[in-house]
Amino acid sequence: MASGTSTPSSAPGAPSFLTVAEVAAMLRVSKMTVYRMVHSGDLPAMQVGRSFRVPERAVQQYLAAGLGDWGHESSASTGS
Repeated sequence: MASGTSTPSSAPGAPSFLTVAEVAAMLRVSKMTVYRMVHSGDLPAMQVGRSFRVPERAVQQYLAAGLGDWGHESSASTGS
């Protein structure tokens, strides 16, 4: 009967963090590529002990910035 319990990750408005391995899987790149992105400042992250955690929102923003106009006008063509 755990009806009154809540976990910090389920708190409304709480930021969600991903591991380097999770980010690598989302972007379909190696973990080393994610580490390079973190160290170069392309992807913000915080260090927890010897591990890094990347805000999920930062990954979504990175993807949105990289996609540019793709997907917005799928029927548009460039012409000549």
